[in-house]
Amino acid sequence: MKVFAISDLHLSINNPKPMDIFGPAWDNYVENIIEDWKSKVSEDDLVLMAGDFSWAMMLNDTRKDFDLLKDLKGKKIIIRGNHDYWWKSISAVRQFLPEGFYAIQNDAIKFGNIIVCGTRGWTFPNGDASEEKVFNREVIRLELTLKQALAMKEEGDKIICMMHYPPVNTKREDSEFSKLLKGYGVDAVVFGHLHGYKTVQLKFFKDDIPYYLTSCDLVGNKLINISEV
Repeated sequence: MKVFAISDLHLSINNPKPMDIFGPAWDNYVENIIEDWKSKVSEDDLVLMAGDFSWAMMLNDTRKDFDLLKDLKGKKIIIRGNHDYWWKSISAVRQFLPEGFYAIQNDAIKFGNIIVCGTRGWTFPNGDASEEKVFNREVIRLELTLKQALAMKEEGDKIICMMHYPPVNTKREDSEFSKLLKGYGVDAVVFGHLHGYKTVQLKFFKDDIPYYLTSCDLVGNKLINISEV
């Protein structure tokens, strides 16, 4: 079983929203992702998608977005991003998802010896009281998902945590997020949200944990293999 990751697909099949206005990295990006997916992924593999799956506002309007990927191989695990406005209730999302899709929200799921957990995260508050309130709530949610992952863990298992927002700042300083990720012994972190950067490190280590930035435009619209965890 291999583990792949990609994020920020921003699909809009039902109500087309052209993404190429954001630069050439978005030209034919959906077709490129699907072509790369078909060349890499086997039925038993995992594909992690760390948020911003669809531009849709309502759950039913994501139908065609999910239909686009549902017949591709692999088990598809998603978390909520800041633009996933259609994601109102985790129970409704799970009931709606096509076969082969799995949604995580502050909890965890296990496939073989891989445990996947995740939560959205948030921007760092920088003194803004309202932002700090949301940030602190997301810290609590991260610990909830990590606790569930750790409760599932057996000898030889690996924990991969997905977050939509970056868990550290550009200087990679300690944060409440990174402290929890280290404290719970996470084996890898996948995140997205960032776009359009000319120079950005797509993989780095903090506290000996590999962090993977997987926004599709930054990774050339290709799935990143993180199986080495």
